[in-house]
This record gives sequence, C-alpha cells and structure tokens, in this order.
Amino acid sequence: MRKVSVLPPRRGEDRRSWLSGAPPPRWVRMLPPVLLVVICAATLVSHDPLDVGFLLGAVPPLAVLSYSPLATALLGGVGVVLLKVPAFQLDSPGETDLLTVAFVAALSVFVSFVRSRRDAQLDLERTVAEAAQRAVVPPLPERVGAVRLTGLYRAAQRGTLVGGDFFDVRNGPFGVRVVTGDVQGHGLSAVSTVASLLGAFREAVLDQPDLASVAGRLDRRLVVDAADARHTELFATAALLEFSADALEVRVVVCGNPPPLLLRDGGATELEVSPWTPLGLGLADAGAIETRTVALRPGDRLFLASDGVVEARDGSGAFYPLAGRLAALAAGEDGADEQDGEDGADEQDGEGGESAGLPERVWADLVRFCPDVEDDVTMLVLSPSPPTAH
Repeated sequence: MRKVSVLPPRRGEDRRSWLSGAPPPRWVRMLPPVLLVVICAATLVSHDPLDVGFLLGAVPPLAVLSYSPLATALLGGVGVVLLKVPAFQLDSPGETDLLTVAFVAALSVFVSFVRSRRDAQLDLERTVAEAAQRAVVPPLPERVGAVRLTGLYRAAQRGTLVGGDFFDVRNGPFGVRVVTGDVQGHGLSAVSTVASLLGAFREAVLDQPDLASVAGRLDRRLVVDAADARHTELFATAALLEFSADALEVRVVVCGNPPPLLLRDGGATELEVSPWTPLGLGLADAGAIETRTVALRPGDRLFLASDGVVEARDGSGAFYPLAGRLAALAAGEDGADEQDGEDGADEQDGEGGESAGLPERVWADLVRFCPDVEDDVTMLVLSPSPPTAH
C-alpha cells in the first residue's frame, strides 16, 4: 500500500548546503576541467607566450572538493602533461611550475583520499541517524481503520527528521486513536521525550478504555521522566482524538494544544473543546478531563496543526491566521483535484485524493507569510471514511 509522506518538507531536495555535507553542485564539479580548457585556450590564441603555467596548480585542489582520489590524480596528471606540451609553451619559465604542480597534485590526492573516507563515515552515520529517527516517527499509512490520513512534518533543526513535535495514528480495540503534540524544546534534545511519549501512547491505545485515560497515561509518563531529568519542568502539549468504529463521531481531548479544525461545507471552524493543562504537570486525572464528542458527516475532515503553524509570525508580529485561510486553501485544493481527477484516478486508487495536497498548500502559504519558520511544524488531515463493503 502506498505510504503517505509525513517527513519534513525541504526547500529543495536537501536542506543542507554542499559545505555541510550535501553533494556539491554541478558548477563545483565543472571548475577543474573548465580551468584546464581556459588555460589551454588562452595560450593558443595568444601570439606571445603567457606565464600562466602556475594556474594549473589550482586544478588539483579544486578537484578535491568533488572528485575521488583517482579522478584528482588524473586531473593533476593532465596538468603536469600540459606543462610539457610544446604547443602551449606553459613551461617557458623553467621547471619551477612543473615541480610545483606535481607537488600540489600529489598533496591533493592525499587530501581527496582523507575527504572521501570522512564523507563515507559521515554518510554512514547519517544513514544510521535517519533510521533511528524514522523508527521514532515512521511514515504513516494512507488509511488506519476507518480513517484516511495525510500529513506533513518538518523538523526545525537542519539535518534532522525528528524534532519536538510528535504524532501517531493507531487502530486498537477501542477505535482509531490519534495523538499530535509538542514537547518542551525542539531539535535532537527533545527526541528522547518524543520517543517516550509515543511509546506510552502506543501502549495506552491497547489497554486504556477511554481517551481521558490515554491522556492520563501520557501525563504520568512525563511526570516520571521529569523526576530523572535535569529540567524539572518537562511538559508537552497534545491533542488526542478517538474515532468510533463507523467513523460517525470523534471524541477529542486537548491538553494545551491548538484545537482541531473541522472542514465542513466549504468552511473551517475550530472545535469547541474544554482545554486541559499540558501533559507532565501531574494534573491529568482521567475523571476530571472533559472529552468532547463531535458527530461527523460524510465529507468532513479534521485538520490538526502544531504550535509551529499557529504561532508563526510575519514581519509585523502578526500570527499566521490558519483558521481564516484554511477554508480557501482547501477550496483551491478541491478545484485542482476535480480538474485532475480523471488523470489521477489510478494513482490515487480512489482514496485520499481530496486531502493529499492540503498540508503542502498550507505549508506553502505559511512560508510566504513567515519565510523563516523556526519551530517544528506538524499538520495532519484526517478524513473519516468507513471501508465500503464488497
């Protein structure tokens, strides 16, 4: 089954720059051969010998940036050979340039070897780190029980896949349960807390009979973790949802998190829920937490967003108006889906098409409103859709 991507969107394929470990751009790889061609062309078109042989010494160091040791040695060898070709007259000052280029080429091959070994080690460590982070926040399936879903997750810290936001959707004996939230802090320092909360949630899905008890379990997990942590004020905001088996109603508990938005009949309204304190304060008594039950209609969707979305500010300090813009963004998405419906029918397999682009549309609108989003961003779109009987 096709998986829904909930990995962090990036401005380009890799948010790292080539100076921070990303593959070098094409223009960097073109520098050594272009320099060789320019030097040779300049000497051929000049009527008088040019004292530019020393420039060949720059070719091997430039090759170190993007070429293997063997390719660096080859380019350095080409430079040495060109110094001895009579037609170019590059060795007219004597053997000094030849010795210099040969020495720089040999040194560059050594540096390229060291760089290649370090790049290989960094790639291995990055692969291991990504695998560990994906184990904490794995890609979500397109459907969980009677709920179709799609989402977007972007960690604030560059080079990471997991930050302070967390989310999960699980099917259990009491229905499909959803959690999304934000722990104290962001980046790698928050990953251990995220892993602890998600582990507690996945266990609570199986054995806690009501949603308030799930919130209580998460609260207790943070209280225990805070007792052994350096930061005594370890807490997290969260929104928890539970869909009935027929997806005709949803129960909602909000603990300091922005309430879900209900997309219905072309509008977007914030669910009226009784907010509870953030998790980790030791106050989440299952008997005191109020659960809101909302009846659902065919075509309804629930949009969940983290603090990183609703608290993003523009240059004037104004908050991003998610509730005011969501309906228009969803309407534009539906129009695009209708236009492309026939061409995309096979790819979408009849499921999830109407919501597939909404998180991306909101993200694009968000970065236009606030180009420098500094917090983790999570968006989930939940579409109740009981499987049709065959």
